[in-house]
Amino acid sequence: MKGKKADSHTMPNTESYWRDTVQIPSFPKLEEDLDVDVGIVGGGITGILSAYLLAEEGYTVALLEAESLLNGTTGNTTAKVTAQHGLIYDELIKHFDPATASAYYQFNMQAMEWIKQIIEQKQISCDFSEEDAYLFTNSGEGVKFLMDEKNAYKQLGINHDYLEKVPLNIPVKAALRMDRQYQFHPLKFLARLLEDVQALGVQIFENTMATGVENLEYPAIQTREGHQVRCQKIVEASHFPFTDARGGFSTRLYPERSYVTAVRTKAAYPGGMYASVDSPMRSIRAVPNQDGMLWLIGGESHKTGQGGETEKRYKSLIDYAREHFSAEEVPYCWSSQDLTTLDKLPYIGPLSATQPNILVVTGFRKWGMTLAAGAALLITDMVSGKKNRFQKMFAPDRFHPATQLKAFGEYNADSLKELVKGKLDKNSTDIENIPATQAGIVRIKGERTGVYRDHKGTVHMIDTTCTHLGCEVNWNQAEKTWDCPCHGSRFSVTGEVLEGPAKKPLKQKDNR
Repeated sequence: MKGKKADSHTMPNTESYWRDTVQIPSFPKLEEDLDVDVGIVGGGITGILSAYLLAEEGYTVALLEAESLLNGTTGNTTAKVTAQHGLIYDELIKHFDPATASAYYQFNMQAMEWIKQIIEQKQISCDFSEEDAYLFTNSGEGVKFLMDEKNAYKQLGINHDYLEKVPLNIPVKAALRMDRQYQFHPLKFLARLLEDVQALGVQIFENTMATGVENLEYPAIQTREGHQVRCQKIVEASHFPFTDARGGFSTRLYPERSYVTAVRTKAAYPGGMYASVDSPMRSIRAVPNQDGMLWLIGGESHKTGQGGETEKRYKSLIDYAREHFSAEEVPYCWSSQDLTTLDKLPYIGPLSATQPNILVVTGFRKWGMTLAAGAALLITDMVSGKKNRFQKMFAPDRFHPATQLKAFGEYNADSLKELVKGKLDKNSTDIENIPATQAGIVRIKGERTGVYRDHKGTVHMIDTTCTHLGCEVNWNQAEKTWDCPCHGSRFSVTGEVLEGPAKKPLKQKDNR
């Protein structure tokens, strides 16, 4: 295990605990055209679960991943398998109706029980455990929010307890408990399931980026290398849909980054999974490992590209863990990116009425373990032509003016502000002042240029204009990436695409 102790001068391992403790098999790049029943784009939990279910139904399936399997949000989650998704039920009742809120709860409970069933049937060793889930607050405003959520639970018939304290030794004014939720090691679960996926004949390809769809009699996935995957149905499980231009998703999805630290402490973990409703939010759970229990402390969310000095996000979580739990060692720090829709319900289903053979799955709002399982079940029914009562609720082409117009305006106004701000930015530093393993903005011949100096002193220069819609990317110091503050695209120090919606790399500049 590669985790190490953090001090004031060095960052701990920034690979997630999940990825550091599981060996995921590698797969070849797609080198030729292919014909299958279903083409799935995205090698995270949604894509793998969908491939498993569809192959079990007898479909031929190809799974394409732009980089390596489970290297995105799935490999960087906190891995709570729960129907308690923050203060969601009161909001769904107020913005929609009790029937929608109840259906959302039932959808998640069905998904949870299916995950449990798979783990038990296949005897998958993945640190699966049943835990109570707690929302908690230490503020007067938070108490009001929890009371509203408690009333929503009561209206929907959700078993719960309203409490004045929690098992953790933290200051709390009120808490809301949802019993019998789950947690697991997501990559141990999925690594084992990948064995069955391969045995069922699913063809898996890594380092194969999907760039578009050609409309033939049936859709064909186009790859960056010029190959086609011809199929009857396409399932977009690529986090951010690669058919953004067709669905306008960059105007309808809000990208956020959040952070996790794994800490060791002499305190005994009392059980449970926790999430505060205050700001800044704190998420707490534990995972067993060879040295005892690791406590996972998460939070510090911000819109992608607008996080400021991102190393301070980790420091805030570490300080919290030391203050409340006497954390002694910090072996891991990592982060992930999540997408939220305008009305906070995921998009799951056909891209539009005129494009029924392209199915989209996105917008899990940080609760992707449960929602991904539910989405895989729903997508399988859709491909198979089976009726599913949840289909209308999650339709990607839905529009609810009361809940979406304001969010649409606010999000896109912010993106426009960041676009203008980047174009007017005149800040600049000297290349000589940029230390090793850091970056800065330098004006070269009047052009805004991103300059990164690696540990050997070599300078890497890129055009900071995002290849998606032309916003100016910002430097993310903690993760050594260039992040777009408008729509969440992320690039490596040399400009390669790490996360969409961008498909093309940043332009490299001559460093001579």
